[in-house]
Amino acid sequence: MLGDLSAAQRAIVANRFAHLLEVETGYRGGDPLRPGPGEPRPGYDPAVTTLAARRAAKVCELAGLGDEQARMLGLAHVSVRTLERWASECRRFGPAGVISGHWVRRTGTRRSISPEVREAIFAVRDEALHRSRVSMRTRYRLICQYVREKHGDGVAVPSESTLRTVWREWFGAGGARPKYARTAARLVSSGEHVVVTRPGQVVALDTTEMALLVRDGVFGEPKAARLTLALDVYTHSIVAFRLTLVSDISTDVAMLLRDVMMPLPMRDGWGAEMEWPYPGVPADVVAEFAGHRVAGLPFFAPETVTTDHGSVYKNHHLVEAQRVIGANILPARVLRPTDKQTVERTFAGIQSLLLEALPGYRGVDVADRGADPEGDAVFTLTEMEHLVATWVVQIFTDRR
Repeated sequence: MLGDLSAAQRAIVANRFAHLLEVETGYRGGDPLRPGPGEPRPGYDPAVTTLAARRAAKVCELAGLGDEQARMLGLAHVSVRTLERWASECRRFGPAGVISGHWVRRTGTRRSISPEVREAIFAVRDEALHRSRVSMRTRYRLICQYVREKHGDGVAVPSESTLRTVWREWFGAGGARPKYARTAARLVSSGEHVVVTRPGQVVALDTTEMALLVRDGVFGEPKAARLTLALDVYTHSIVAFRLTLVSDISTDVAMLLRDVMMPLPMRDGWGAEMEWPYPGVPADVVAEFAGHRVAGLPFFAPETVTTDHGSVYKNHHLVEAQRVIGANILPARVLRPTDKQTVERTFAGIQSLLLEALPGYRGVDVADRGADPEGDAVFTLTEMEHLVATWVVQIFTDRR
């Protein structure tokens, strides 16, 4: 907090926060009803500039201060990303969001946690992973028992409240189910984040059951189709999809990878605004190369393919197909949907932006279901596939 800083550091925080307010609002005080002298300055007037333009102008202004002056003011090496990060942190913590992390040291170790007690805590932790859920009171008794049996009565054990705090600091709140905690404990973490820097570097594949009923034909029974997506993690673009009325098989996923690498042909009813623009390359040359007019959907050879642990993605035929195209297979961790959260969020976006507006939508829960979603289902599988393709190219790929 601000009280942990020296007077000089608090002055630097106030200066940084004023610059950030000028970027976000156009006024160093943050209040357009109480402008300072000469505010808003040219280049920061919110009436004629965008937030992105004000951030770029602020970076240029700070770059002109000179290295020594910028360092004294705590404004050295400020980029657009720095301003974005400061704005995000200040929305959570106020002016303290611009504090540099290296100004405040981390909390030291607790004197009451001796090496013997530390050994007992980790021993009980390993045992608790293989047992059913127990309370902290039980863990405290097990720690005391371990210390007495291993080191005798001469070693002091901290109170239960202290051990509860230490346990939370070291191992987290402990709200996970024991089954999932055991799974996470077996995972070897590298401590590094995978940074995606270009399109096609990582493509996430996943399948879900659509919350919309479709018919196999005009007179077919309404059924829930399954949607398989291929999502480029860098651009969050849907690069390919498949609709099936039955569970997808390895052939469907292999054809999905083929669709990722091949340009999508233009369909009947698609106008020129849905055609892929190639700056500097005539459209006729691209159409001659592909053999057809190309729709506005990205295509490339994927470098890495991320999947979950469904049996369809482990099929040896699909693994061989991925090896032939030269893609690395990177399975997500077991029971860790955050490893491919972009595709999970895309499924939710498709539901809220498209499926909820269509007849036959049945919701995600039986209690939320309409009176007769089966009777409302009017789309056939072919019509639904064409509708989803049109929406992906015209709306989803083009939206910001």
